[in-house]
Amino acid sequence: MNIKKNVLPVEWGSKIGRYSLQSRSRIRGQHKGSHRSHRFGSSLDFSDFREYHPGDDVRQLDWNIYARTEKYFIKRFLDEQEMRVHILLDTTKSMVQDDKWELAKLLTAALGSMVLNKDDHLSFSYVTDTPVPPFRRKGASFQYAFEQTVAKLENHIVNKSFANNAMNIVPKDSTILIIISDGLEPIEEWQAFLKQTPKVAGDVRFLQLQTAQEIAPNFTGDVQLVDVETKEPLNVSMSQNVTTSYKQLREAHQQQLEALCHQYGIAFLPVKTYDGIQHILFQQLTKAYWIQ
Repeated sequence: MNIKKNVLPVEWGSKIGRYSLQSRSRIRGQHKGSHRSHRFGSSLDFSDFREYHPGDDVRQLDWNIYARTEKYFIKRFLDEQEMRVHILLDTTKSMVQDDKWELAKLLTAALGSMVLNKDDHLSFSYVTDTPVPPFRRKGASFQYAFEQTVAKLENHIVNKSFANNAMNIVPKDSTILIIISDGLEPIEEWQAFLKQTPKVAGDVRFLQLQTAQEIAPNFTGDVQLVDVETKEPLNVSMSQNVTTSYKQLREAHQQQLEALCHQYGIAFLPVKTYDGIQHILFQQLTKAYWIQ
């Protein structure tokens, strides 16, 4: 049997365990978790007092206040509910170029581990040419199983459009939806997908991965470029005009993608592969208040 290596360095276990995802959405889970919801329950986190009403739990009466005021008050505590987090990973061919793929897997494994470590519900999916059941688990005991799922993704590089097919595999009731992609597909396809995401999650986030070559190609002279998605070759003389035109088109695409996210209330965070996983994870994501 071919046993895959861990995606994350073993020494990261304790460090990742200190972080958790932060949500701007109301907690939707119906089971106990480690996140404070907006309603009251039976956790140990005290909230406030309110006057007793018939039918209230008499075990919550505060007798010290009664002794001072001769009025009945009950103690209210913050309820703790689980988050339901879904990670949606782009596995199209453009994502497996250079260092992008390794970074995408590291980020997926790290964020998923944070979710499971906090006893929240994690689901994970990716567009495939043939249907693959999504990963759905809750609890720290499934961290290794999730990491192995991410490690085996080399066998699932897809020929389909990610943006055109992603909505078919997204759960319909998530607290947080995290999209990990390079965002290179046509803006029209992204618009059709992104405008639907607020319907399935209260907190949607787009983590865009970019390489140095995508941002500023350093090719010179006569070269043959091959589209990684279609395999179609293109002979190009890399003049200053060609480079300038490419940069203008890329920047226009980037601005349109960011504008779409803003329009639909999606948190958008572009990161560069050369920044490295630790800087992205423990500095950029914390600065953006995605994790804490």
